[in-house]
Amino acid sequence: MVPHLKTALTGPINELEQRILDAMPVIERWFRLEWMEHTPPLYAAVDIRNAGFKLAPVDTDLFPGGWHNLSDDVLPLAVQAAQAAIEKICPEARNLLIVPENGTPSTLYLVSLARLEQIFRMAGLNVKFGSIDPALKRSTTYALPDGEALVFHPAQRTRYRLGLKQFDPCTILLNNDLAAGAPGILEDLHEQYLLPPLQAGWMVRRMSRHFRCYEEVSKRFGKLLGIDPWLIAPLFALCEQIDAPQGQEGLRDAVSAMLARLRRKYKEYGIAEKPFVVLKPDNASRGAGFAVVREASELAAANAGKASAALAALLAQGGDVIVQEGVLTQERLNEAVAEPVVNLIDRYVVGGYYRMRARASETDNLSGPDARYVPLAFDGHNRLPRAGAKPGASAPNRFYMYGVIARVALVAASYELEATDPQLLEIMA
Repeated sequence: MVPHLKTALTGPINELEQRILDAMPVIERWFRLEWMEHTPPLYAAVDIRNAGFKLAPVDTDLFPGGWHNLSDDVLPLAVQAAQAAIEKICPEARNLLIVPENGTPSTLYLVSLARLEQIFRMAGLNVKFGSIDPALKRSTTYALPDGEALVFHPAQRTRYRLGLKQFDPCTILLNNDLAAGAPGILEDLHEQYLLPPLQAGWMVRRMSRHFRCYEEVSKRFGKLLGIDPWLIAPLFALCEQIDAPQGQEGLRDAVSAMLARLRRKYKEYGIAEKPFVVLKPDNASRGAGFAVVREASELAAANAGKASAALAALLAQGGDVIVQEGVLTQERLNEAVAEPVVNLIDRYVVGGYYRMRARASETDNLSGPDARYVPLAFDGHNRLPRAGAKPGASAPNRFYMYGVIARVALVAASYELEATDPQLLEIMA
């Protein structure tokens, strides 16, 4: 069990947990039917915020790291999910090439890659790392804390294939979000499976598109459960070109309108908390991070140089911004504010972890250099829901609920990738 976990599960979330448990056969059938029609990303990680009165995803990463944060006990789950995914995509697969991020890798990233390599090696594949970083001219060895090492090789391109000298993969696994764009070395690989596809990279992907798809899916899922979809979905709005004339005025109007909608929702549910919004670059690969805003007047103050550093950086960067409903977190781990991250391979939940920061507030972004991680208790008997447990009192039931919400986000991601698939767009045109 996760040590010293404190969670405020009250009111609507207790009811949501009970509805999810009661509707488990209906929910699992709904997911099966979705996967008959739509292909899930090969892997993903979903950040979830539990406010006590609502439970919603706030980010879906299609090039997830953090694999080393999973409990060792869930490794068999991850291996089985990887086997199922590979058998479906390329049953005759023998070799897998993992394309890592460009640049000098951090120790934590290397440890995450080592766990990812272990998962796919135990799934029955030969695994090597092929870097597309132009700065990597020769094979480079990176030491790991446990004394092992990873070797990055410069990827080599032939006419229609990507590989290494004397290593020809059937499948290429991207763990590089292509923030700088899709290099030509990855284009027109007609003879190999490239996963996730290129349109999952941030040169194409946009947060607003993902949450628009999630909004659509959550409405259908909410109808299935007979709940208000707001309980599982963050409100959001897109503001384009905030550095253009009238751009920041439009942003202030959007923030004001969003806060007004949230006040009405909070009043409807008897929520005493003060609503807030989070501003995020629509293209998450851009430099600025997230900024928390509690009043539209803060944007006017920013022009007078009185804004937080995060808000000032976001406004200075300009471009397209999403105004997302802020979802606070009521979870604490050893007295630190925490949020769950759920990892998936193919359509399967394979584990997760808590991200936490000791000095953060319940409204803060918990990603940061001082963040710490503790595995979610998806291990052993705690993976299975407990029928008859009092709502809010069972960690396994709560974790199952997290897994359901993460899979709803995964369905939305499959819709998102289909909407930007160049081959499907060409057929539709």
